[in-house]
Amino acid sequence: MKNLSSFDEKVVLDILEKVSKSVVNISTIKIVHHMFYQAVPIEGMGSGTIIDPKGYVLTNNHVVGGAEKIGVTLWNGEILEGRLVGSCAVHDTAVVKVDKKDLSAAELGDSDKLRVGQRVYAIGNPFGLAGGPTVTSGVISAVNRTIESQRGLIENLVQTDAAINPGNSGGPLVDLEGKVVAINTAIIPFAQGIGFAIPINSAKKCTGEMIRTGIFTRPWLGIVGLSITEELARYYDLPLDRGVLVTKVADDSPAERAGIVSGDMILRLDRGAIYSIEDLLSEIHNRKIGDRVIITVYRRGREQTLEATLSQMP
Repeated sequence: MKNLSSFDEKVVLDILEKVSKSVVNISTIKIVHHMFYQAVPIEGMGSGTIIDPKGYVLTNNHVVGGAEKIGVTLWNGEILEGRLVGSCAVHDTAVVKVDKKDLSAAELGDSDKLRVGQRVYAIGNPFGLAGGPTVTSGVISAVNRTIESQRGLIENLVQTDAAINPGNSGGPLVDLEGKVVAINTAIIPFAQGIGFAIPINSAKKCTGEMIRTGIFTRPWLGIVGLSITEELARYYDLPLDRGVLVTKVADDSPAERAGIVSGDMILRLDRGAIYSIEDLLSEIHNRKIGDRVIITVYRRGREQTLEATLSQMP
């Protein structure tokens, strides 16, 4: 991991200035129907990251989903009309297209190489303030987090203590080389120093399909779980030191229909051993919607096998 002290401050500032030109402000208008069927326009805001000089912008699905109008403001103040190309609810990502070429695109990094303690910068436009993007610094606090938001479960997130404020959603989280390693997506209300971002490798997997087809689909099981480690096993007095401890099962999910309950410990999916939540997600994502899988769980002192049919995340 590179240490900030080993970098010349001017070099770091130059990197951030370059990245900032790839960050856009996104404004939206959504139509909400209130009582008496009255349609009321609601303004929203967020950030985005230019990922292709041809005008493709990566942002969050919750920022632009359902918007009647999308405005994209470049770093120099130029305002362009945006068109939603595609969205992915699983990763809370979306791609917006503007009719302008030769834009300054951000360089995408490799989020698989992220390490806890690594310094990162969150860039975005919190609160829709004038004057261009803002920059906050922090470190990677954890990886492979799963959280429950108002939009459902979001898996495999990066946790950071870099300040992520309203309006930062969709903006990039960059490393000391100025490469985008994640896309800011969520904060926990009333909690200081806890923000979450989508690993850029996850976003890469779905942006191509979104641009081609307008949607990205991925199989879903519908659980929140923790990787069972020796420390976790000792803390909760678990009989196993590997697998995935199920902490929550989504309503009307494949997991619920299969009979998986909180407290189950997932040991295998089909014939593949599951040692961590990353193993489980990898096994699921390598399958197709509609595939049937055999899940071996440890419950009340013995192993049980359950059958689940993977579905598309609602």
